Amino acid sequence: MKGNTMKKLLMAALIAMMAGGLAACDNDQGPAEEAGENIDNSIENAGESIEDAGEDIEDAAEN
Repeated sequence: MKGNTMKKLLMAALIAMMAGGLAACDNDQGPAEEAGENIDNSIENAGESIEDAGEDIEDAAEN
């Protein structure tokens, strides 16, 4: 049960980050925008890694 809650929170955070990225969409990006995009991508990748780790922990707990 706790793992499902964690998954839902992570997915909500990822969706919020992606929605924010779409709202700020522009073709001419300055250095600050590029840095922000890199940070967003890093956070998204970290969230996916955390989600994968959570799934691995759930699988290990089931076995």
